[in-house]
Amino acid sequence: MLNEDFLTTPPWASWFESLLWLGIALYLMFVLPRLSASVAISVSMGLVISILLTHVILMTQYGWWVQLMMPLLLLVLGHALMTSKHYLLTERGKLRADAESSESNRNLALMLQSQGQLDMAFDRFRKCQINESLMENLYNLGLDFERKRQFNKAEHVFAYMSSYNASFKDLPQRILTARQLSETVILGGNPQTYLHTASSSDTSITKPMLGRYQIEKELGKGAMGTVYLGVDPKIGRQVAIKTLALSQSFEASELDAVKSRFFRRFFREAETAGRLNHPNIVTMYDAGEEHDLAYIAMELLKGQDLNPYTKPNHLLPFDTIAHIMVKVAEALDYAHQQHVIHRDIKPANIMYEPDTQLVKVTDFGIARITDSSKTKTGMVLGTPNFMSPEQLSGKKLDGRSDLFSLGTTMYQLVTGALPF
Repeated sequence: MLNEDFLTTPPWASWFESLLWLGIALYLMFVLPRLSASVAISVSMGLVISILLTHVILMTQYGWWVQLMMPLLLLVLGHALMTSKHYLLTERGKLRADAESSESNRNLALMLQSQGQLDMAFDRFRKCQINESLMENLYNLGLDFERKRQFNKAEHVFAYMSSYNASFKDLPQRILTARQLSETVILGGNPQTYLHTASSSDTSITKPMLGRYQIEKELGKGAMGTVYLGVDPKIGRQVAIKTLALSQSFEASELDAVKSRFFRRFFREAETAGRLNHPNIVTMYDAGEEHDLAYIAMELLKGQDLNPYTKPNHLLPFDTIAHIMVKVAEALDYAHQQHVIHRDIKPANIMYEPDTQLVKVTDFGIARITDSSKTKTGMVLGTPNFMSPEQLSGKKLDGRSDLFSLGTTMYQLVTGALPF
């Protein structure tokens, strides 16, 4: 004041301030939303610096007072609010997109799982946001890996789940069981042993699956493999599952050489039985191969084979034996008309149900289709005690060989001893 340095308000200050207010408002409403974050901060900082420099120059060089701080405050607060709004909208959109992507991956994983593509299903599940609902899906996936006897993969699924909730259901026990069974498989354990163990009463192990069939328990052992009680989950039908494990019969060095040949033999049983439709021949439903196990799903019979009735103190009445032989002869006559020779008729391959007098011929596993050029010669198959001389010598056979075996079977059922 002593130096008479006074600040004066120029006559154009009011309209300049109004234009600045309007310009900043238009910038905040129409320009700022269209800019990217980096460009927006650069432009806003440039405007702030320009306004500050203008204010300082007007005061120091010209001694003019123009109210620029309020528009400047509007610019700073407006930019902050618009940036916060954009960030919140982006985050909300990202969360929505993540949720939609997670649900899409989950649905795709469930579809892949239903098609048996378990590895691809697990990859999709891992892209989902993990929660209790997904934990249930992952748990079922782990059980599917167990049913497929892929225990190392089941362990990986359960371990992934434990990172979210280690106490989910029986997860610790599942991990331990999967690890133990995985080590058994890696060390060359027999898959038949696992099927027997997993189909026992131990509820900590998931019931195994062969194809679409769930294995319930072991019914018995035959010449070619083990027979299990199975269930078709789609229709609830109980079936007998006959399996062949090559690793049980051959050394590891021989396995690759004989695998294709013996699987062809095994599936020839399915082909042969599938051609036969007779009330006294067991019905075959399905056949398949999984890992080193081949299996055939066939009609489940309530009776038992005739082996117990070959003991001298447990013989059937002659009338009953005659009835059984007639039914078996009718079944063989039908099979021979279809160009099929059984080649292994014996008491163990004839099922009998005393209450209903039902008779069924089983096990066409070593049958030969006589019109197939691939099977007119080859190794001798069957049970020697019941073979015809022609079969023992490896000659080409016809239906009369089965009749010889049937006569031997009848002799044993009547007398309790073999004729030779």
